[in-house]
Amino acid sequence: MKKKKLVIISHTEHYTNENGIIMGWGSTINEVNFLADYWDEVCHVACLYDTKMPLSSLPYSKNNITFVPIPPFGGKSLLDKVLIFTKIPKIISQVVKSLDGASEVQLRLPTSMGLFLLPLFSFFINRKFTLWIKYAGNWGQENPPISYKIQRWFLKKNWANCKVTINGFWENQPKYCLSFENPCLTLDDIEKGKIISKVKRFDNPFVFTFVGRLESAKGVDRIIEALQYIPLDKIAIVNFIGDGEKTIFYKEKTAFLKGKIQYHGFLDKVNVHKILSESHFLLLPSDSEGFPKVIAEAACYGVVPIVSNVGSIGHYVNDTNGFVWNLDAEESYGAIVYKAISTNHLQLKEQSNKIQELAKKFTFINYLKKLNDLVFIS
Repeated sequence: MKKKKLVIISHTEHYTNENGIIMGWGSTINEVNFLADYWDEVCHVACLYDTKMPLSSLPYSKNNITFVPIPPFGGKSLLDKVLIFTKIPKIISQVVKSLDGASEVQLRLPTSMGLFLLPLFSFFINRKFTLWIKYAGNWGQENPPISYKIQRWFLKKNWANCKVTINGFWENQPKYCLSFENPCLTLDDIEKGKIISKVKRFDNPFVFTFVGRLESAKGVDRIIEALQYIPLDKIAIVNFIGDGEKTIFYKEKTAFLKGKIQYHGFLDKVNVHKILSESHFLLLPSDSEGFPKVIAEAACYGVVPIVSNVGSIGHYVNDTNGFVWNLDAEESYGAIVYKAISTNHLQLKEQSNKIQELAKKFTFINYLKKLNDLVFIS
């Protein structure tokens, strides 16, 4: 039996394409499209930009989804950050209007508007709906940005009096904070991944792939440094999927790879999965993460992760199914990458098989089951 009305409030970037169709950040839109099958109505309150949209953007595919635009906010400059105060009335107005008739509401954090929406839901709205907060950031981050720190402190006080879904499993985790896997895979993805990973061989030369924003915080500089110590004959291709302000700089820095590197820009799910299906290793030495969906997407195809031990990554990836690097270790990330490519091909295959098993946890069906079992209960 379908539930009545789900309202999702997020900072997901939306755009209007040349045909006037609303498009949004692909990974979130896939999740909303899935959830729409289980509610009569879904309303997504999120940011609408008037800039060029990335290729990873997707349209809504269900007729029962309504998009409610709010003005974009935030930015790198102090002025950009201050300007959110001028947009608060409009954002609150759109949020409150959308709550009419809601049976369930999801607030996705951390985001700047959480600073005023958390108090709004906690103290000023008479809730006749089930509220749950999806905290997608690093719950265990020791020195988060001040905005994130305030929101996490607020949630730990439980003033919102609701369930909070978080990445990973943490010491002294409150009972109302529920460990959830970030959904990104269908059952069809899992079955396709099984077939592909079963025949995947780990003989060099290897295919390496990075997916994300091209920036230092995502570890791109570390990846480039690591690649300098790998013999070219062990590299088939290095894929960088994503974009950023330093893309041109990174292209110049990776000239030593000659024809063995490709910058794809942002891609849709189909093309990302195609590249992952052909990959051996996922490179992701980030400074901070919650749990990046790309690890689960790569795992679906038996791609062995070489990742930093931040956020909840180490709760899922270990020596049996990947390679984990500590930011404060004396050993460099490059040394870990070299260790990975020097590992016996049979051991790599075993790690590939085990990481593929992990992918099952990150299906949309598993996500819905946990919502029904743990969140939508009285």
